[in-house]
Order: sequence, then structure tokens, then C-alpha cells
Amino acid sequence: MPHDSEATGPDGINPLTVEVTRGGIVESRHRGAAAIVDARGHIQAAWGDIQRPVFPRSAIKAIQALPLVETGAADAFGFGARELAIACASHNGEALHVETVTGMLTAVGLDESALECGGHWPYSEADAHALAVQGRAPDQRHNNCSGKHAGMLALARHLGVETKGYTDQRHPVQQRVMGTMEMLTGLDLGRAAVGIDGCSVPTWAIPLENLAFAFARLCTGEDLPDDRAEAARRLIAACFREPFMVAGTDRFCTDFMTATAPRVFVKTGAEGVFCAAVPEYGLGVALKCDDGAGRAAEVMLVNILRTVGVLDDVPDETVRRFIEIGIENRRGTAVGTIRPAHGWLAF
Repeated sequence: MPHDSEATGPDGINPLTVEVTRGGIVESRHRGAAAIVDARGHIQAAWGDIQRPVFPRSAIKAIQALPLVETGAADAFGFGARELAIACASHNGEALHVETVTGMLTAVGLDESALECGGHWPYSEADAHALAVQGRAPDQRHNNCSGKHAGMLALARHLGVETKGYTDQRHPVQQRVMGTMEMLTGLDLGRAAVGIDGCSVPTWAIPLENLAFAFARLCTGEDLPDDRAEAARRLIAACFREPFMVAGTDRFCTDFMTATAPRVFVKTGAEGVFCAAVPEYGLGVALKCDDGAGRAAEVMLVNILRTVGVLDDVPDETVRRFIEIGIENRRGTAVGTIRPAHGWLAF
């Protein structure tokens, strides 16, 4: 891949990309880096340091789910669009999410105890309150990554390997995921820094330009084996068909794909990472907000997509809803805005 990205600023730091206002002044500022790459690995645009490796975290769940589909495991267990979408998800832990994960586990002859993601309270306040009122604690199915883990367990079952320890880097499931990541990113991850994600699976550090390259290939199938290209097509189509399963109520990924599908597949990751695939343009986008703020990463992504014309046919009021986020205080009074930094891209 070429490495001719636009340089960072004169002081060597990434550009200001998002600002947060209050009382008519800028209260907070966010910096970040981003890359747009085509399916042949050519950088179409870049801002900041796109060669510094970052942990993509949950942004790559669709890539992690490719082995589930291409091996035939998804079909063997009767998984449809809803199950494929939640395998790519960072979900709210709402009732339909938990029900779908439960069904996936039942289909492979397992239960909640087989998951190795750990439990946490649902992201959905309503569902967390409902559990508390019932005197129940959340279990692992409420983990936002439980769909991905149910898919990994299905893959282990289909491969005929031990399900226990499927999150270990040396397990056949994670080795398949690693190999898939290597093909799409064009990297040898054996030499990359590796950490443990919040849900206990390995996460490899990858430069933004390579992540964007991977998402361009994900949406085009460029230079991928036929079964892998078809698996990618099915996963993205499933997420467009069932966007609620990818995140849930009042979540950016669900709301943005609902408003713009099938233009852009988007997926958030922890610590300010965001990736997107634009099938019509054959482009991948990857970005990271330096301070890890998800609120800034969302605005960065929409501003990039708007600037390059991907959202030209989307009504202005729809775009504004995602790019200028109103801030309200506890009484519901409008007090500020999260918006693109003045002078960065089209703002």
C-alpha cells in the first residue's frame, strides 16, 4: 500500500477535528486521524498520522464474523440475517438482542455459561432498569459482544474443536480470525502488538490506512476468494436489513444505517475508533479520535462522508442530525453543540 498520507500539523500532532460548544464558546476540542482507501490499497484522502497502529476493538466485528459464514457454520445452524447482524454487533442488551443470542446458543447445543465475554448491565437504561426491578443481575448474554461470541462458538462447533478457551489467541477460532484479518489488511499480524479486548478476545494493533483498506475489500470483495467475498456481502447485507441488531435503540450505528442504507456500513469501536465501508464507491474509511471519545468519532465520520459526497442524496436535515449534536442539561435545556471543528473539511 502507498504511504503518502497528508502529514500531521507542524507540531507533529493530529488535526483538530471536533469541537464542543457551551455558552457561545468552544469548551472542548478533539483531535484525530482518518484514512479513506480504495480496494486496491490507494489512499484517496488522509488526515493526521494514519500509519500509527491502533487497536480497532469492536469496529472489526464484521471481519471477525467472516469465518462463521465462509466455513458454512452459519448455514449449518440456520442463522439468518438477524443472527448474522448480531454477530457483527455491539448491542444494547435489549430483549430482542438477548433473545437472538439465546437462540444462537441453543442452535449449537450450548447455553450462556459457554460464553467467555463476561457480563455487564445492558447499555439500554430501560432494559437495565427492568432487570433491576425484577431483582435480576445481567448475565453474559447482555454483554454488547455476546452476538460475536455466540458466532465464534458456532464456528468452533462446526470445526469440531473444543469450545472452551475459544477466546485464547492460540485457539483455532482466533487463529482463523487472525488469518482473515491478515488477508484483508495486507499485514503480517504475527509481528503486530496484540492486546486483550474488553470481551476477552485478542485485538491486534493495525494502522488506520490498513483498516480502511480492509473495509474497502470487505465491501467490494476485491482480490478475495469467492467464498470470503460472498461471506462479506452477506454480512453487510444482513446489517443493512437488520440495523437494530447491530446496536439498538438510540445508538449511532443503528440510526445512521437506518437513515442511509444501503450507502454506508458503519461500525464503532471502543476508544474513539470508527470504520465504514462504502459499497457504491468501493471505499473504506477508518478513523480514531486521539482521546478515545466516541462522541467525536461519530461526528468525524459523518463529516468525512459528507465531504467526499457519499451523503449528497441524503436530506440535509438528516445529515445535520448526525453531524451537529445538541447538548442538553438535566432539565432538557439546550446548552451547547458537538460539531466539526471550524476549518476542518466542509464545516
